[in-house]
Amino acid sequence: MWLKHPCFSTRFLTTEVFVINSLNDVWNEVVKALSKDMTPTAISTWFSECEPIDIDGSCLMIRIPSDFKRSIIYSRFGGTIRAVLSDLFSSDFDFQLLLPEEADNYTEHKPENDSLPEMAGYTFDRFIVGGSNKFAHAAALAVAEKPGQAYNPLFIYGNSGLGKTHLLLAIGQYIREHYPEKKIEYIKGDDFTNQMVKSLKEGKAEEFRMRYRNVDLLLVDDIQFIAGKPSTQEEFFHTFNNNYEAGHQIVITSDRPPLEMALLDDRLRTRFEGGLMADIQPPDLETRMAITRNKAAQLGLMLSDEAVSYIAENVTANIRQIEGVIKRLTAYKEILNSVIDIDAVKRAIGDVTRIGEDIPSPDKIIRETARYYNITPESVRGQDRSRIPTLARQIAMYLIRTLTNYSLNEIGAEFESRNHATVLTSIRKIEDLIKTDPRMAATIRAISSNINSN
Repeated sequence: MWLKHPCFSTRFLTTEVFVINSLNDVWNEVVKALSKDMTPTAISTWFSECEPIDIDGSCLMIRIPSDFKRSIIYSRFGGTIRAVLSDLFSSDFDFQLLLPEEADNYTEHKPENDSLPEMAGYTFDRFIVGGSNKFAHAAALAVAEKPGQAYNPLFIYGNSGLGKTHLLLAIGQYIREHYPEKKIEYIKGDDFTNQMVKSLKEGKAEEFRMRYRNVDLLLVDDIQFIAGKPSTQEEFFHTFNNNYEAGHQIVITSDRPPLEMALLDDRLRTRFEGGLMADIQPPDLETRMAITRNKAAQLGLMLSDEAVSYIAENVTANIRQIEGVIKRLTAYKEILNSVIDIDAVKRAIGDVTRIGEDIPSPDKIIRETARYYNITPESVRGQDRSRIPTLARQIAMYLIRTLTNYSLNEIGAEFESRNHATVLTSIRKIEDLIKTDPRMAATIRAISSNINSN
């Protein structure tokens, strides 16, 4: 499993280039760093009998001969070892010392065919919780702590880039760490189809079925891609039933709830809806600011409060775009030695939004909102204060803010020059309704889907 780590290739340390091909290479770099401040005798005394046996997630597992040596290494050298590992892997990294019997038990109970991707940072402690995702986070944590007992299946849905895959992988990472004997399988919806077809061509259909029907935790990302594919849905139906009836935990993500998957088999829809459904909405301003600070801190980037506010106010579509901005700013600092000021932030935002998906125009958003409520775009833009046009106007303002990079003043200009405060009040009202009224959340998803598909 350790060979899958995304940063496990090469790293520059001081002026040399080190190529890492094995666990021993990793451990040799650790010992080399320790040797700078220790005599050869001390190195031999404390580390000659240490043996790296695995990398589990973001943790190097090491066999140690005695509890006495373990306590000394933890207390005297733990900080240095963690620093070297974190530098090698370009992310927070830890280590664990196992006595011989503990190492044997670890090796014996570790699943061999764990397909969970090694994605550093996709853990619960790095997931920023806000009003838009609090319920989904709590449900995912409950499932991780009691797999197969809390909520089964757990169905997490929401637009792209809001953290569904993060929660899915966080469940897997948590269960792998706390229940090492459990077998985990992770699969994307479209990959399930591809693997099934390949297994049929190669005469390995039974092997494919057993792989996904004989697991303790089944994680399925982007299940919407199997809708409209009868053979895939038939196969997944039996896979689902086998695991569910055996009490094995199933977690599924999708960009929409089952009810909105027009081509989804009714048998699957009812089973998905029979579990716990948790949606994730776009983060509000406060949460976006927290995400921005957190992502910057993870990459060692110090941002001023002004820069954080500007990013959070102008990058509203999804978390992935915020990450893109932070990574660009880090590159500016490291490669170009640039000062991270507001001009740099604006340039980074412009780069990311140009690279991202097509941004809908305010005209299109207003038109689709009007069409949903069977009214004219003019009544959405205008001064009609009756209930439906007013609600449609507030929704359109919210969607323009969420789906584009328009400022509050620019949004106001689209609605007969309404002022900054009016626009902000409208957006906050819709944000509050999304959190408390499932019908409003469904309305926003439906209009967003129409905007993206037309």
